[in-house]
Amino acid sequence: MTDGLRRKLTLAATVLGSSLAFLDASVVIVALPTIERDLDLGLSGQQWVLLSYSLALAALYLVAGAIGDRAGRRAVFVAGTVGFAAASMLAGLAPSAGVLILARVLQGVGGALVTTNSLALLREVYGREAGKAVGLWTAFTGVATIAGPPAGGALVEWASWRWIFFINVPLAAAAIALALAGRSAQREEHRIGALDVPGAVLAATGFGALTYGMVEGAESGFGSLWWAFLLAAASLIAFAVVERRSSEPMLPFELFRRRNFAASNLETFLVYGALGGNFLFLALFLQFLGFTPFEAGLLNIPTSLIMIALAARFGSLADRHGPRFYLSVGPILIGTGTLLLLGLDERSDFWTFGLAGLVLFAVGLAMLVAPITATALSSAPGRYAGIASGVNQTVSRLGNLLAVAAIGLVITLAFHAAGGTEEAVALARGQHDPELRAASIHAFRTGMVVTSLLAFAGALVAALGISNAEAERVKRSEAELEPAAA
Repeated sequence: MTDGLRRKLTLAATVLGSSLAFLDASVVIVALPTIERDLDLGLSGQQWVLLSYSLALAALYLVAGAIGDRAGRRAVFVAGTVGFAAASMLAGLAPSAGVLILARVLQGVGGALVTTNSLALLREVYGREAGKAVGLWTAFTGVATIAGPPAGGALVEWASWRWIFFINVPLAAAAIALALAGRSAQREEHRIGALDVPGAVLAATGFGALTYGMVEGAESGFGSLWWAFLLAAASLIAFAVVERRSSEPMLPFELFRRRNFAASNLETFLVYGALGGNFLFLALFLQFLGFTPFEAGLLNIPTSLIMIALAARFGSLADRHGPRFYLSVGPILIGTGTLLLLGLDERSDFWTFGLAGLVLFAVGLAMLVAPITATALSSAPGRYAGIASGVNQTVSRLGNLLAVAAIGLVITLAFHAAGGTEEAVALARGQHDPELRAASIHAFRTGMVVTSLLAFAGALVAALGISNAEAERVKRSEAELEPAAA
């Protein structure tokens, strides 16, 4: 079997495994009302079925990357996929809400191992061509993003909600088979030594508490969750102290002295915050304008199709010419496309301002995603590829959560300032009162201005912080090492 074929099998394995992990964060939403009737979850139970998975992911990305760096990315990817399949089977068989929530936590553990080590494994296998590989990974996981929710809805309606979990088992088996078939004698540069257990516990506690506080605070008020933020701050400060003193730190802080690593992760935090604000509040606003939930979902398909068509191409171009241009222009297009949404007043406006804004947004997103991920990974030495992936994914998820909470707060304040009553909800579906409707439109526009500013800030970070010369030095070092690997 040729090295090229082994690379393709590895890429297929990472796409399939990561798609399963990504989809479980969204497909379950379709099934929640049905699950609630069967297991008597109540509203809080429905929330925790969703949140328990996301919290486990956010808390363990960094830990998962550190494990992959030491134990081997392919082996950890396979182990994570096995764990994800076993947890999916438990979720499908769950007799009660407690068992289902436990299974979702275990799915999150497996999902963190799979997604973090997918990207690190691509870096390891593809070397200096990692940008193109990440672009293909992004494009093909985008296909799953399009097909997943409708397929999940069909399973819930015509079979059982349990099948949205059972279907993961054969797909996970296929991902494992592809990963094992793609094994080769490529360079594997892993760190040695024991896992930094205190650092792992503190990181998981800190990021988990912070994520919990932001997610729950947006719903129930931040004042009542002061303890979560205090716990997060204490844990993360202790994590920094432990890592500074450890001989085998899980997060080597010297990585942040690398210009492209620090700049790409700061840009990730800002721009992924903008993406989270756009995706969530545009979906709500489209239904406020009169689109059904199904129609609102269909209107996002052009964005996904543009991503599928262009993400790998932009990743390849960034490999060839350097990432700075793409990481600067991509967020500008995202921010400009978001500003075009300010022209939405009525449902009919979507076909002018809305469609133009989404196309511009999608092109910018396709220009950004592969180069920014490849830059964040390639800026770190190969032995730190897993931890670099974990840092980047943790930063992206935290940026998303923090921005959504902040933008939601801005929208609520703008709604009430523009005349919205205390009893009314901003962007509520079926809101016909003229004053409330005007207040919601004003609130949406205010939120989108904040969203676009985050994107523009990310562009500024790239323009000032990303160095093509540093990226080229990394590429040359990869090229020098590849003949030895062969």
